[in-house]
Amino acid sequence: MSIARTPAERRQLVQQLPPLRDADERQIQRFLDVIWAEQGLARASLDSYRRDLEGLARWRDGASGGLAGIDRAGLFDYLAWRTTHGWSARSNARLLSALRAFFAQGLKRGERADDPAALLEPPKLPRSLPKALVESQIEALLNAPDISTPTGLRDRAMLELMYAAGLRVSELVNLPANAVNLRQGVLRVTGKGSKDRLVPLGEESQHWLERYLAEARPLLSGGKPVVATAEGEVPLFVGADRKPLSRQQFWVLVKTCAAVAGIDPGKISPHGLRHSFATHLLNHGADLRALQMLLGHSSLSTTQIYTLVAREHLQKLHHKHHPRG
Repeated sequence: MSIARTPAERRQLVQQLPPLRDADERQIQRFLDVIWAEQGLARASLDSYRRDLEGLARWRDGASGGLAGIDRAGLFDYLAWRTTHGWSARSNARLLSALRAFFAQGLKRGERADDPAALLEPPKLPRSLPKALVESQIEALLNAPDISTPTGLRDRAMLELMYAAGLRVSELVNLPANAVNLRQGVLRVTGKGSKDRLVPLGEESQHWLERYLAEARPLLSGGKPVVATAEGEVPLFVGADRKPLSRQQFWVLVKTCAAVAGIDPGKISPHGLRHSFATHLLNHGADLRALQMLLGHSSLSTTQIYTLVAREHLQKLHHKHHPRG
């Protein structure tokens, strides 16, 4: 097999691995069922765990009992294989988190006598600051959709809401219609770990939401009832098929709007709107604890990364405008 250098090549590499064995599939599903019941993990987290564990199981292809019999040396070999084929340190750190949870449960259930992942050191991750747009770029991006069309009006409402509420991409595309309270001007968001938080909408965001609901959504749905998801929720934002947009579709939406706004599409991501929300709030004097609640971070240390971004911004301003900067 050749060395995979891009995400597409790595996906192709995984597709070439042997199919998942029944014994490994049952073990993975049992683990996911238990961890969902105990921790209430979000679907995206469960899907991530599944992909990571299935990748290892398919790579092992039943050797030494597959997942049930893998030892520390086997994990080392797999991590080395992934590193050789271009998987990042961040991706391997996520894999290691999944493995630790999986083997810890095996110990707890008496299915294993040891935890082969216990002494594996997580890879050192480079410290990367969130990339935020400046406020003028945000303004241009929000103005990019063609609001004379139902799709453009929906896109404007989605972008406005994501920036106003600091939503994660998955939170935005999966928002149910009943999460919005226009009378009170608040949004109920279900974030990581199935934890709910209330976020204010803001006047601009509320205005575009009201227009979308009144003008665009009925046209996009063709006057028919919007299709409920597998969880029984009616989605807020829909396409012409009356179904919610995928994360990939929203990614394309953001890139398209960036090009219209004169922003390099390669330097923007959907998550960048969330980073911009946090950075701009801090730049305008927001309290860190309040920001933590708005972002839905379980730990304040996660939120504190934005103080470094704000500090870097202030240093640039000082250097540019102070006579001795």
